[in-house]
Amino acid sequence: MKTQLAHSLIAKLSHLNFRFQHTEYLIALATIPLLVVLYLQLLQWKKNTVKKIGDQRLVQALIANYSPTNFLLKFLFFALALAAIIAASANLQKPGAMDNIQRKGVDIVIAMDVSKSMLAEDIKPNRLERARQLVYKLMDQLPNDRVGLVLFAGRAYLQMPLTTDHGAARMYIQQAGPEVVPTQGTVISEALRAGNSAFNSKERKFKSIVLITDGEDHDPQAVPLAKQLAEDGVMINTIGIGSAQGAPIMDPATGEYKKDETGNTVISKLNEQVLQQLAGATKGVYVKMNDVDATVDAITKQLGTIEATSLDDNAFKDYKSYFQWFLAIAFAFLLIEFFLPERKFKAA
Repeated sequence: MKTQLAHSLIAKLSHLNFRFQHTEYLIALATIPLLVVLYLQLLQWKKNTVKKIGDQRLVQALIANYSPTNFLLKFLFFALALAAIIAASANLQKPGAMDNIQRKGVDIVIAMDVSKSMLAEDIKPNRLERARQLVYKLMDQLPNDRVGLVLFAGRAYLQMPLTTDHGAARMYIQQAGPEVVPTQGTVISEALRAGNSAFNSKERKFKSIVLITDGEDHDPQAVPLAKQLAEDGVMINTIGIGSAQGAPIMDPATGEYKKDETGNTVISKLNEQVLQQLAGATKGVYVKMNDVDATVDAITKQLGTIEATSLDDNAFKDYKSYFQWFLAIAFAFLLIEFFLPERKFKAA
């Protein structure tokens, strides 16, 4: 019910050309009903306390100056102030003038392997951490490009749609790990499908998937799917993380190396062949990551061969914020609550 109300509020605001910059903060409004419950419990506790005293005349004399109405008003002002503070943190905005700067770029989806095999330490400190470092540096070289993010293991999820807000992408990358994808394995075809879903299907250019994985994929659909994506104008650039010799996989849940059904330690090795095939089928490049800077240079050079398009993104709009109005309202309500006494007002 609360979720439906929040969605209804957001929908109505969108019709008025307003939006909340941080809609995720609105979930804190769920604390208001909790406060109401606590308030009702406090009233019940007061009633029970009065009954325990027993002497009705004595009780009436003790609470003669107490005003239930004022007590209710103090609670309402506090609850309204809290709601205003939450709304301020979500930051209501309205779009203003467009930025006059002309920007062109490419749509790029970074598909990052977060399976447990990425915890192998044949590349220090481990494959996953080096992949994070790589993505950070890659985004630094793509200031005018829209970037989306897919995290995959046994399944793939579009974590972030295409946007020029690279700061948000960094936050998602920092939290990326095996725990965000409950199904383990490495299914590259699902990662490619999820990445392709972020693109404009009407365009047959301006787009690329950068696949970062150790390539431990036994999915026969990956290469045929890559050929289909190439027909839609998608270039797949692949980055291999790991070594041919391989390394055991540490399971963070048990603190022990992963073993197979016969009790032997599983060794995860880089599968370069499938990554080379994927890149070759889409006129992309395959790069084995030995050095982060060299890998970033090779990928950005290849991305530079893709024709750029004019981008229309919310990050280029000048938004007017209204959070200060909500803070002012919250401050006013808190002042009223502070100075409003629980006692009855004395007659003049």
